[in-house]
Amino acid sequence: METILALIPGYQEGPRIAPVVAAARVHLPVVVVDDGSTDDTAEQAETAGATVLRQVPNAGKGAALRMGFRYALDQGAAAVVTLDADGQHDPAEIPSFLAAFEASRPELIVGRRDFSSMPAVRRLSNTLGGWVFSAAVGRHVPDNQSGYRLIGRQLMATLLDSDESGFEFEVEMIARCIALGLPIADVPIRTIYGGEPSHIRPWRHFTEFMRVSRDARRIVRGG
Repeated sequence: METILALIPGYQEGPRIAPVVAAARVHLPVVVVDDGSTDDTAEQAETAGATVLRQVPNAGKGAALRMGFRYALDQGAAAVVTLDADGQHDPAEIPSFLAAFEASRPELIVGRRDFSSMPAVRRLSNTLGGWVFSAAVGRHVPDNQSGYRLIGRQLMATLLDSDESGFEFEVEMIARCIALGLPIADVPIRTIYGGEPSHIRPWRHFTEFMRVSRDARRIVRGG
């Protein structure tokens, strides 16, 4: 039977990561990449049953994911399912990704959120970003910023040379998949927020997303 891992990057998630790991382990072996945390993120993850990789110093989510990809490739994994450590992705939905992968073997499966269920600022950011990105790559992408994904072995290997560190890495991932002509799918997922205030600054986020979308356009066109 082929290996698929749950991959969870985490930074300063000590109070939240253990139940996420425990719930994900019901479905898959779990690997946590501790991204330079100074709290007990790594200890909590290990106690909950995860294999923990430590990235020091803090280098961002993109770098943490690439560390996880290298580990998964070394382990011979066919794919990883990435989810956040803060509880905003429900591990009970992992079987939806596995079923979609088994059905048609897409190299990338993105968890599609319901934007109408988001706080207003996040809804605006994701809606505008979706329009810009879809226009840039010439293809409708329902949710380009969702971090709940299944990534296949070929795409993981392709992404190891990226130097993007934040949300930009997850956007680049889609662009590279399109450029390589690899199959992409999506599955609906719950939209979960804990009531915390948004740190998104719409104009700053939108202007940064314009840069990322230009890069994505260049990738898709082979530049």
